[in-house]
Amino acid sequence: MKNTIHVERAIRNLTQADLAERIGVSRQTIHAIESGKYVPSTVLALKLSRLFGKPVNELFQLEEQDE
Repeated sequence: MKNTIHVERAIRNLTQADLAERIGVSRQTIHAIESGKYVPSTVLALKLSRLFGKPVNELFQLEEQDE
């Protein structure tokens, strides 16, 4: 699964630690999501969606091997 979390975070000038604090996870979780090593729960994806003001499907996209 691909995501644009890094881009959205950069647009808002947030560090991984800043973003993690705002949504209640560790900085390592943000790093793992951005690097594609961790697929967030629905709740976490919705928190990110609300924070960035974007639909979940704009933040996360399935890749060919995911389908």
